[in-house]
Amino acid sequence: MSTQFKICSCNKTMPLDAGSAIELKQFLGTEAVTVSDALCRRETGVYLDAIKGADDVVVGCSQERALFSELAQHSVAPLRFVNIRETAGWSKQSNLALPKMAALLAAAALPDPEPVPTVSYRSGGNLLIIGGAQQALAWAKRLATQLDVNVLLTDGVSGNERLNARSFPVFSGAQIAISGYLGAFKVKWQQANPIDLESCTRCNACIEVCPESAIDFSYQIDLNKCSNHLDCVKACGAIGAIDFNRTQIARSSEFDLILDLSAQPLLRMSQSPQGYFAPGKDLDEQFDAVLRMTQMVGEFEKPKFFTYKEKLCAHSRSAKTGCNACIDVCSTAAISSKGDKVLVDPNLCAGCGACTTVCPTGAMSYAYLRPVDQGLRLKTLLSTYAKAGGKAPALLFHSKQQGAELLLQTGQNAAKKGRGLPAHVIPVDLHHTASLGIDLWMAAIAFGASNIAVLMTDEEAQEYRQAVQNQMEVAQTILTGLGYVGQHFHLIQAESVAQLDQALFGMQQAQTPAVTALFNVAAEKRGTLDFALEHLYKHAPVKAEEIALPKGKGAMYGEVKINKDACTLCMSCVGACPSSALMDNANAPQLRFIERNCVQCGLCEKTCPENAIQLLPRLLLTDVASEARVLNEAQAFHCIKCQTPFATAKMMETMLLKLAGHGAFSGNLDRLKMCSDCRVIDMMQTKELSRPH
Repeated sequence: MSTQFKICSCNKTMPLDAGSAIELKQFLGTEAVTVSDALCRRETGVYLDAIKGADDVVVGCSQERALFSELAQHSVAPLRFVNIRETAGWSKQSNLALPKMAALLAAAALPDPEPVPTVSYRSGGNLLIIGGAQQALAWAKRLATQLDVNVLLTDGVSGNERLNARSFPVFSGAQIAISGYLGAFKVKWQQANPIDLESCTRCNACIEVCPESAIDFSYQIDLNKCSNHLDCVKACGAIGAIDFNRTQIARSSEFDLILDLSAQPLLRMSQSPQGYFAPGKDLDEQFDAVLRMTQMVGEFEKPKFFTYKEKLCAHSRSAKTGCNACIDVCSTAAISSKGDKVLVDPNLCAGCGACTTVCPTGAMSYAYLRPVDQGLRLKTLLSTYAKAGGKAPALLFHSKQQGAELLLQTGQNAAKKGRGLPAHVIPVDLHHTASLGIDLWMAAIAFGASNIAVLMTDEEAQEYRQAVQNQMEVAQTILTGLGYVGQHFHLIQAESVAQLDQALFGMQQAQTPAVTALFNVAAEKRGTLDFALEHLYKHAPVKAEEIALPKGKGAMYGEVKINKDACTLCMSCVGACPSSALMDNANAPQLRFIERNCVQCGLCEKTCPENAIQLLPRLLLTDVASEARVLNEAQAFHCIKCQTPFATAKMMETMLLKLAGHGAFSGNLDRLKMCSDCRVIDMMQTKELSRPH
């Protein structure tokens, strides 16, 4: 493929010239590299000439994306844009940033990954506004010409707002429960006020007769003022809208959009569902929410961010819960338990990817980008950086929203007293910073990354910060145990350029393998980890045989300890193990274990009726981890009739002891000592002997 690289020094504010072009050609392995000084102005002709015969065009400028896209509207060549100005060229270390520029350009030239499945929404604009009468009615009147408005009043303090013409349905209620997403919200509430607005004709008769002025023009009774004279009930008469003893108070309906004007959002999750807006009392936030809502009518699509492989899931077995990691970390309540597996609602999923990060088995994997595509991107960045002579690269993962904005500001501040990004820090944008975990981090270290930094701002929920921090502790423990010196993993929480600057320039180079890895990231999480750990162990300064991993941090490797005095070899744990780490032996009463397969889900521990199992998080790095070893074995108990082994002696002893006093067995314990076939034969013979002749 003929890829054209169009680079610009942005009016010579970056150290890029003809010499830089020669070096970039060498690093990128192509002659199709040109460096301009004003590509978006007087040198647009150079750009237009380049796109005529190109199969692909990479433009080293993201600021003028709209202009370059418009100029190329008649071209069939795909356009790719990458920001090398704020991320590399505008820095106090810009003279050292050419390897980083080459890496960013090479990654931008990668072919687009295969498209992922999509999730559809359909909204007809059926809006429910929830809140007090004063704000809810004011917004309802403004929006009634654009959307199908409904109002659910939570109080009757109307101020100057009155319910006049029936332009839209108005309800009132409390104990409101909301579920669903854009185009499919379900709302339930309780009709709490004696006046049912669905029946009220707004004749004002109740207002006129109320002696306490407890009823205003929102047609709701202020129960703090009401003395229960019931004059309003009499005035309402046959209409029947007022009832102080109403029993049928449950109400429900469905809506496409929800504007929640409550002081505290009714949905408290960290990331709200599509179509739900809770701007609070701030007018600017309300205007922003309303503007976005008016654009949410029609059919919409979003990527299906995850792939779920049920056979790998370690969530539950036989009503015993093992791994709950994905459910606990999901901030949108998109994941729920469904028997032995989990159920993910793709419409509620916001694409954070934290579930895939904490999943120990790889049952949940991220699809936007897929691990294979993300791995190729990281490998390309690091290999190109090394080829260009770069040293000690640090990958800085950040979101495409606030994280990207903070990096943009950091680069721009270099024009004043700022330092910009360090030359060795390579930014990598993600849909969400929690979507990458230990598998790709360790692969990146194997590919030559000295540091892995994840930038989080206030847009990430606390659940995600904790999940990433836990994974970093496990990963760092492994590298430290292998003798790699330094702190490789950094969770940077920054809200300002100054905070980010301090964190990045304070990050010290950590030790990497002497030889960079050549493997490609696998589709399966544990497959990638196997490749990475094998390479890191092979080139480790310390040949540790095992590394103790932190408890309670989601370690996905470990040992199963058996209390042999308590274990009866009932094999309940074998049936519960989702990863074939625990196995029986068809030829002998043995419990065997392959440590490499263990995901530390805890199902065996919770299933064991004798409480004989204990989990011990650790990473075993020798070949023993892949071998089946015996955890417990016992003498076989043989059938007293045919001598076939069918249980363990200890199990039989325990069973006989427990059932000796049971009326159904006390007279015939010998039958319990028989195998299933002999037991049936004995039962039939006993019936024959007892039958009268």
